[in-house]
Amino acid sequence: MSIELRNRIFDELDLMVLIDPHTHINALDPASHTLADILGYHYYTELSHSAGLSKFEIEGEQLDPKEKVQRLIENLGPVNNTIQYSWFIEMCQAFFDFQGDQIDAANWEPIYDRALEKMRSPDWAQQVLSASRLESVFLTNDFDDPLEGFDTSLYIPCLRTDDLVFHLSKPEVRERLESSTDISISTPDSVRDALGSLFEHFKGNNARACAISLPPDFAPREVSDGRAQTALDAILSDGVEASASHKNALASFVFWNLATQCQQHKLPFDLMIGVNRGVYEDGVYQGQDLYDSRVSLIQYKQLFNAFPTVVFPISVLASVTNQELTSYAWIFPNVVTNGHWWYSNTPTFIELDLASRLEAVPRTKQIGYYSDMYKLEFALPKFAMYKRILAKVLAERFVIDRNWSESDAIAFGKQILRGNVESIFGL
Repeated sequence: MSIELRNRIFDELDLMVLIDPHTHINALDPASHTLADILGYHYYTELSHSAGLSKFEIEGEQLDPKEKVQRLIENLGPVNNTIQYSWFIEMCQAFFDFQGDQIDAANWEPIYDRALEKMRSPDWAQQVLSASRLESVFLTNDFDDPLEGFDTSLYIPCLRTDDLVFHLSKPEVRERLESSTDISISTPDSVRDALGSLFEHFKGNNARACAISLPPDFAPREVSDGRAQTALDAILSDGVEASASHKNALASFVFWNLATQCQQHKLPFDLMIGVNRGVYEDGVYQGQDLYDSRVSLIQYKQLFNAFPTVVFPISVLASVTNQELTSYAWIFPNVVTNGHWWYSNTPTFIELDLASRLEAVPRTKQIGYYSDMYKLEFALPKFAMYKRILAKVLAERFVIDRNWSESDAIAFGKQILRGNVESIFGL
């Protein structure tokens, strides 16, 4: 009964047209051009490197795309047990007419050629969106992005603020900020005015969120104008050589004022908490960062209390942090659980984390999933993976264990997948 029930629930969820609330898609170049764009995704390069393929063979020279794909595929054997390999197979089956369940040195070339043929279609991106049942996707936009040349109702802007908070000591970041706002950065008021200008620009172009990735040692606090001025003076004088205390004070000042702008403009502030950058110093591109269990959401206590009307969709890197996130979303009205990020984005961790959220957090405060993708082709297998797990949890924990009706379980799943995305981000 359980398998049949799960399949029926999945079939209903799989009919839905979805909105992806967090991606790294380039709206001007959203889909892949060759299989190298797919296998060049850091999941595959870092797994291949971990399994023995040298960094130089992956990225140490200007490789022809076909040669890069050949090298990676011929070394995928040690990782064919991973969920990421399953994503690749599902993509090839859905988009490139592949009929098998293994891709290796013997059969990869016809798949490469078929993919190249299909990707050359001028409407390939729209074909992928339609096949993936995606209505729109959120972007991750640099703060100085002009937001021009694309449909902002299909590719929805999101203001990414990492550089503003953590890299304002770099002259090039300040120059970008001054150039994009026509405001000279020299005082706390000028920083506030510049941030306000950015928010006006993004809101005027249909932005629906502000977002930031946060290190495990960051603890935002309100900083006085006097302390901010001292920090700003030091940074304008010494740049990246300014002391850590000044950099940290300015980071908190900017972050706090970003939250203020979110409050004024009624934008959710997506927080992705806990990544420790550059842990594996010789890793492949984007394959150097890991989660850090020393992070705690208690570091954000002041923030959550100070901005009760700002919604904070929160992602955590590790399942060990999920119970804390679940508890905060249980208590704080403005804390929302958001997706299954990065190292938590595998079925075992998703099932555990999802079940705890569904059982403990108000149903209106859960954003089920986002793809975090760089190319559109990844949405289909990633969302399919999540929907299978969601159907399993709904079938076993709610219909069987708690005697919910099948229709009620499906309605709950639909709310998690799309309804809450619409209500939380004001779509």
